Parts: sequence; structure tokens; C-alpha cells
Amino acid sequence: MLKLTYTENDFYLEHLHESLENWVAKRTLLCLRTANSIYVEPSTASFLLSVDLAYLSDLEVLKAENGKRLDLTICGATAPAKRDREWIEVSLQGTWIAEREDSQEGIFVSVLSEKAETRLYELWQQAIVEASAFSE
Repeated sequence: MLKLTYTENDFYLEHLHESLENWVAKRTLLCLRTANSIYVEPSTASFLLSVDLAYLSDLEVLKAENGKRLDLTICGATAPAKRDREWIEVSLQGTWIAEREDSQEGIFVSVLSEKAETRLYELWQQAIVEASAFSE
């Protein structure tokens, strides 16, 4: 399972080896015990990766294996600016969990094949490392 935690300024991706049902049940129980609200709904989440990352071409194969749960879109494919074509949007089908219905911060979880989850997590980690090196 992939877990994307969205905060005010960023998001963080984790690869968890737990079933979606168990994880959501634990999360719900935690909210009940701490008297916090919980909002859960089916949803879609997206994030960007550089098209220059190693192994990105593997995602096309993983897309075919995962059906509608994983989609890939080259950003700005019709835009004239070259910089607009340097990103790929990864869209996932899954479950949005937040404190309120209108919350912009929360957790998104998605279940894909183990191979797809592992590759997406590795690419995200690689993107973070490259972004850190670029900003120095």
C-alpha cells in the first residue's frame, strides 16, 4: 500500500506492507479513542515526477498491470514551452482520509501491485534526492 501524507506545503510518500482494510481500521479506532473526527471517501491523488528519472519507462508496464488504479500523463504535451514537457503526472485511485470533508491536509492510501508500489516509492525517493542536490 502507498500512503501519501499531504500537509500544508508538501506531501510525503511511504510504502507500507499492511492491508488497506487493517490500516483504515486502526486509523479509525485511533480517531475514536482520541475523540477526533474522521472523513473517508474514495478519491484520486496525483503527484509529479521528472521524466528524466531512471526507470520511469517501467511505469508504462506497471500502468498496464494496474488498470484504472494507476494513470500517467505527460504534463504540457501540447504546450510550446519545453519545460512543460519535463514532468509526468502520476495519478492514483484510492482512499482519502482527513479530519473534515473540506480539508486540504490528510492522508491518501492506494493499493497497487507490489511491483508498482515499490517502483513508485523508489522513483519518489530518487526525485527527492535529485531535488535536494539541485537546490544546493
